[in-house]
Amino acid sequence: MADIKIERELTPTKGRYVGRIDGIEGEGELTFSRASPTLVIADHTLAPDSMRGMGVAKAMVDRLIADARSEGFKIFALCPYVKAQFDRHPEWADLKSN
Repeated sequence: MADIKIERELTPTKGRYVGRIDGIEGEGELTFSRASPTLVIADHTLAPDSMRGMGVAKAMVDRLIADARSEGFKIFALCPYVKAQFDRHPEWADLKSN
């Protein structure tokens, strides 16, 4: 498994998770909007072709989930990939905003 590094970048109203793998060109990205202090809207996830199948998108969602748990916000999954991950992980239901 590749060593995936995830960083979070924030502005007052938006943010993104960036996934990188040493030696692999490009970066994965999961973008979100901050609707309120307790609600984040996950709107887009992308892993470049150079990282496909390496778990970068899943690692970014995992970090989003971990941050939601530790910081107390819920997630509205506008992004189809994030929505699919919520569907696969019923244990995350408490973090999902309908």
